[in-house]
Amino acid sequence: MPLGYMKERITSYLGDEVREVFFYWKGRVALYALLKAMGVGEGDEVILPAYTCVVVPNAILYLGAKPVYVEVSAKTYNMDIEAVTAAISDRTRVIICQNTYGLSSGLDELKDIAVKHGLYSIEDCTHGLGGFYQGASNGLSCDAAFFSTQWNKPFSTGIGGFAITNSESLENRLSVLNRELVTPSSKELINLRVLYFVKRYLINDVTYWPLVKLYRWLSRNNLVVGSSSGEEINSIVMPEGYFKAFSNVQAKEGVRTLPLLAGDLEARKRNARLYNQILIDAGKSHVAENLFDDHSFLKYPLLVKDRNRFMALSEKSRVLLGEWFLTPLHPVEGDLSAWEYECGKYPVAEYLAEHVVNLPTTPSNVERVIGFLERNMGEIVDCS
Repeated sequence: MPLGYMKERITSYLGDEVREVFFYWKGRVALYALLKAMGVGEGDEVILPAYTCVVVPNAILYLGAKPVYVEVSAKTYNMDIEAVTAAISDRTRVIICQNTYGLSSGLDELKDIAVKHGLYSIEDCTHGLGGFYQGASNGLSCDAAFFSTQWNKPFSTGIGGFAITNSESLENRLSVLNRELVTPSSKELINLRVLYFVKRYLINDVTYWPLVKLYRWLSRNNLVVGSSSGEEINSIVMPEGYFKAFSNVQAKEGVRTLPLLAGDLEARKRNARLYNQILIDAGKSHVAENLFDDHSFLKYPLLVKDRNRFMALSEKSRVLLGEWFLTPLHPVEGDLSAWEYECGKYPVAEYLAEHVVNLPTTPSNVERVIGFLERNMGEIVDCS
């Protein structure tokens, strides 16, 4: 069976510490399942970075709990450790440790803080598959972890995700909870097959942005199976059928793409080093060299002076830049109070959200990206 094969291969890839792999319709559903298995409920608090995707606080809010945001580090894009300690209260139940852009940081300290205060810790590895922390695969440093296998991830099933844990009690609770999973409809599975075809055969440098923009619009308006439906972005109310199971259609796609993972990750790191050296030579903002061994480089984060201008220049040069995270709770703009986020409270997160773009780490033509950078160095933030 495709699903059994994927579980076996992922367990082998991540390490023997993984007790079980639980697949879900989306990565955010895996987070929701973990939080629920940890007993998170009404009035509880969950700590998370103030620089993330809105689906993360939504999974918390769907359980009646409160997201408690903390400031992030400009060096790692992950949580500031001291801010985490200051955010803990007698209602805190979980700390979510995010591998932003594929980088893990401070996990030993965060784990120690969680143990000291009797809290659970979860690694958000939706960007982090293939990365490491102190020699261990991302996902193995906390009580549990969740991963995404969405379209642009190194290991992709189109949409999808999975959870892992090294805890027998959490494994047992997840097994019970998963009996409540909703089965994907025939319409959703047909939709997925069509999207696989489009991605495989119709997307290229010319069609990429028009098709991506069309897909996002269709997804927001619930006209196709998408990474985020309208309700998941615009509301804090859990959509009907949210707690949905993984399908054999996704599993078959995963079996096809899983053998490509090692080569994909190697290319990402190699291209990131090329970008880094060019930026260092020009005296521009770059990823710290000592972070490379752990970084899986889902994207290469680049700080620019005027993002709208830089994005316009990239489209003219046919350079396909990513857009994570364009707001502190990507992709929601404006008033974030419904998600318990207080604008102005997290200046580093908000600066990053205003100035970051993502260089592709698996470009079809890396020379084009490098040429674009070299022509537009004046648009990039200087090294501080």
